[in-house]
Amino acid sequence: MTGTEPVEEADGHDALVGFLDGLTRLLLGTSGEGAEQVERSVTAAARGLGGTASVAVLPDAATVAVTSHGRSSAIVVRGFPEVFRMDRVVALKPLLDEVTAGRLDVRGASARLATITRAAPPYPWWAKLLGVVLFSVGFAPLMQPTWYEVGSTAVLATLSACLAVAADRLPRLAKVLPLVAAVTVSLLALEVFARSPAHGGPVLLMLPALFFFVPGDYLSAAAAELAAGHLTTGAVRLVYAVALLVQLYVGVILGLVITGRPRQDLFDVAAGADLPRWVLFASWIVFTVGALLAFAVPARLLGMLLVLVYLTVGVQTGFTKLLGDVGGTFTAAVVLGAVTTWLARRPGRPPRLVLVLPGFFTLTVGSLGMRGLTALAGGYAIEGFRDLTELVTLVTAIGVGLLLGAVLAQRPADSV
Repeated sequence: MTGTEPVEEADGHDALVGFLDGLTRLLLGTSGEGAEQVERSVTAAARGLGGTASVAVLPDAATVAVTSHGRSSAIVVRGFPEVFRMDRVVALKPLLDEVTAGRLDVRGASARLATITRAAPPYPWWAKLLGVVLFSVGFAPLMQPTWYEVGSTAVLATLSACLAVAADRLPRLAKVLPLVAAVTVSLLALEVFARSPAHGGPVLLMLPALFFFVPGDYLSAAAAELAAGHLTTGAVRLVYAVALLVQLYVGVILGLVITGRPRQDLFDVAAGADLPRWVLFASWIVFTVGALLAFAVPARLLGMLLVLVYLTVGVQTGFTKLLGDVGGTFTAAVVLGAVTTWLARRPGRPPRLVLVLPGFFTLTVGSLGMRGLTALAGGYAIEGFRDLTELVTLVTAIGVGLLLGAVLAQRPADSV
């Protein structure tokens, strides 16, 4: 043994710990699929680099115990969960594939990871602003298939998009962004657009513009984690999702108070449809393009995401006619989970989280929570409790459906 070997072993262990620290932080920040994916990726990466790792995950933190080169270390990593930089998730998958296969050493892997972490967003700020608007406008016909809904959403969503882009540069605004967005949209909707019952309920006019902030992804990830046995992570994520919904609800109520409108004005009745069928069909293209820009998904994936969105919508629509809302939503979630899992496991394909994201949003589970809360606030107890009950049912259906789809499509040697 030479005198340099202990130093080299120490350096190797420290390099591995540093890489797993950065990897875990990035995974936590994009943990839309839940704790299982973080744990699996970190342990596989450690094994590919000649070490072992044990991971305990919470939604915003993880403890990683690392053993390599005859040494052991434990680190605590923190990262706030969000889904706004999918370009990093796409870039991370080939890196993890190479590391797991043993084709990269720890220094090369660390350099690649640093490049991914420091990379600028793939689109300029104005493209994200446009993306949030298109995302909302494409979703609007699902609330009310009327030209008025589409037009009012374009205006209200532009306001929301400006706030979302500003929050990227103002950390203080980011902490209260759902509340500020809900107050602003509520004020403008009540004062300008919700002046006549003929245009539908005020909340139906507000919801598409606030859809970007509705935590439907957190709700379904929490349901999937609870179903998979990750009780602590699922419970914490569920509480956080509910807190975000309450922020949106309080913002709408504050808008009502400021404008002096009675709470009974928060009725939830849709206006008569006047959109032709081709607009309803084309709205999903607008929606998917908006999602791609808003969540920084690489443009080359647009075609694949469109196919998955129309597949999800088609399955949900067809099976809803046969099995009702819950059965249709559950079946669509199973199909989406199975197809995206099968696609993601193939070499060179994007990760499952990116593939599932736009299709998941078509299931619209998060909007029911705010509709239920605002209906209760307006004194419509039956409608409010009905929406909240449906929310709980559909959250579970989507979360468990995605989990079941992943189980059906996995390789025999894998675990979900």
